[in-house]
Amino acid sequence: MVARPQQVADGTNRYSFHQPHNPDGIGRFYMGREIARVMGNESAAWLERPERVAEEQPDQLVSLLNVRRGETVADIGAGTGYFTRRLAQAVGSRGRVLAEDVQPEMITLLKNLNARLGLTNITPVLGTVTDPRLPPASVDLALMVDVYHEFDLPYEMMQSICLALKPGGRLVLVEYRGEDPRVPIKPLHKMTEAQVKREMSALPLDWVQAIERLPRQHILVFRKRPMGSPVASAPAPFRQK
Repeated sequence: MVARPQQVADGTNRYSFHQPHNPDGIGRFYMGREIARVMGNESAAWLERPERVAEEQPDQLVSLLNVRRGETVADIGAGTGYFTRRLAQAVGSRGRVLAEDVQPEMITLLKNLNARLGLTNITPVLGTVTDPRLPPASVDLALMVDVYHEFDLPYEMMQSICLALKPGGRLVLVEYRGEDPRVPIKPLHKMTEAQVKREMSALPLDWVQAIERLPRQHILVFRKRPMGSPVASAPAPFRQK
């Protein structure tokens, strides 16, 4: 006999909890999607694997972002700094990269990266699961590469990230394509474009475009609404049809 899932509200009606659930997830659901478990610092070597160059084409990704010299970019969930160091080159000496992560061990790795490569335009930032601890209205571009699907509390975290964006600032999510079963990644660590749009619709963001130039990932681009634009309301409980 298979146990039926139990759904329990968390008090805000924003999240639900199901048992049993996918072992790759945390049992918390947001808008119908189970949140994936976080990749811990013990998997840091996987983030630096040589195969990643062919699988994700990181230099192509940074080029497609059209980062400008002198901009402030937030690398959310920066991990080992795989993209941080590429972004640091893109913004130049007058720019700044805020390399945020919630794991103190990753922040140590980022500090070691600065020391090893002599990079002076990277600032490591230890965030929390609800707040990246970035200055308000300070960021031109917030980038999340294979990170968003692991946010424990995505609505709260994204609210905080939006506060850190300048009006008109860009928010970019790079996620493995959930629509494509050929992408060899566990299902909870992939997202569809439709699901990302659904979740971002609860925030003061406007859809810009999807860039489908990478072998396995979407580049999904949003822009923060200017001051005075209508503010999105908190999401209603998601009902599975």
